[in-house]
Amino acid sequence: MPSTTTRLPAWLVGSGVIAVAMGVMNVSTYAFTILAARLLGPSEYGALAAVMGLLLVVNVVSLGLQATGARRVSASPQDLPHIETQIMSASYRSAVVLGALCLVAVPVVTWLLRLDNWATAALLAITTVPLTVMGGQAGILQGERRWLPLAGIYLMTGVGRVVFGVAALLISPHALSAMAGVAIGAFAPAILGWFALRHPSRQRDANPSATPSGPSWTQGSLLKEVAHNSHALLAFFALSNADVVIARGVLADHQSGLYAGGLILAKAVLFLPQFVVVIAFPSMAAAGARRNMHLKGLGMILGIGAMATAGAWALSGLAVLFIGGNAYSELEPIIWAFAGVGTLLAMIQLMIYSVVARQHQRSVFVVWTGLLALLALAPFVDSVGFLLSVVVVVESTVLLVLLALSLRHPEPAPADPLTAPPAG
Repeated sequence: MPSTTTRLPAWLVGSGVIAVAMGVMNVSTYAFTILAARLLGPSEYGALAAVMGLLLVVNVVSLGLQATGARRVSASPQDLPHIETQIMSASYRSAVVLGALCLVAVPVVTWLLRLDNWATAALLAITTVPLTVMGGQAGILQGERRWLPLAGIYLMTGVGRVVFGVAALLISPHALSAMAGVAIGAFAPAILGWFALRHPSRQRDANPSATPSGPSWTQGSLLKEVAHNSHALLAFFALSNADVVIARGVLADHQSGLYAGGLILAKAVLFLPQFVVVIAFPSMAAAGARRNMHLKGLGMILGIGAMATAGAWALSGLAVLFIGGNAYSELEPIIWAFAGVGTLLAMIQLMIYSVVARQHQRSVFVVWTGLLALLALAPFVDSVGFLLSVVVVVESTVLLVLLALSLRHPEPAPADPLTAPPAG
């Protein structure tokens, strides 16, 4: 009897595998955060959270490499061996340069984050190296639509962090120990990615001696694209995290704490449909991609977000319990709105990847404009509800403008930015 799995559409199989892997990764990361907060206490956890926040910013280079690799492989799959060589060369170079820059910045980071010793900041530099390499590996596998090994990388990212990080905390409950565990765990997905790219079955599919039939690949154009893609993702991270900074700056401590608690639900809803972005991106970047590919992705994210928002409204007490319990009970009447914010952010994230797929770099300034609008309205914020309203209006506007621009430029740009038409 033939296997029923072979009858399933490839996109459905890929969606299921990636969704499960990313779900485990996000749960593992959340578990590490909760356990670290309990084992370290407020003072030490504050130091760890600050370093991990900086790691999140530095990691945009890894995400930029992944987006570049996936886009180029999807646009010119016939040139895979040459693209892979250049992507991994750029990944290794970026990892070394970024790690070195972080090492040079150790004294500044130690002083700025008020760390007890410089070794914690040095471990941040070490962690960036395998994470950056992993970005290139994941991008190649994503562009090839090799969902199983890509899922393995996501799985090891979360599991490696929680296993090694918690083990280090149990040995010695300090921020330094936690970062040592995080650094060790970061090598696990990079090692798996190395094996995935060297797997015998994959090597048989590629012909390293083939002559490139696409654009003339140059390392300079590749690094330029990585920089552009990292810039786009940095803009998204800035917009999606600005509101919590504004809340801390303009609201009373209790009110800002309530808003930060509500954002736990918003970020959970943001992470929930991320598998849609991973699955849809290669199709958005492929030559001859359908005009409505990103519209289908937006529809899926909207559906998932609408269910999460309705669930938060119907089970508001449970949603408040999820974000922290009775201390956040004041949020119960509006907790559903935070799920709505998470939905908007998830849709904007897909549109950012649509910008990357089409290499319409000027569209990124729409996101920066949204950030400036949030900052301009910050002095007028006097309550959690008003800040929520401002965030919803600004993020909805950013989403609609990005969507309008994408409809003006439906086709992906050529794989090499040097041959691309002017960005719009």
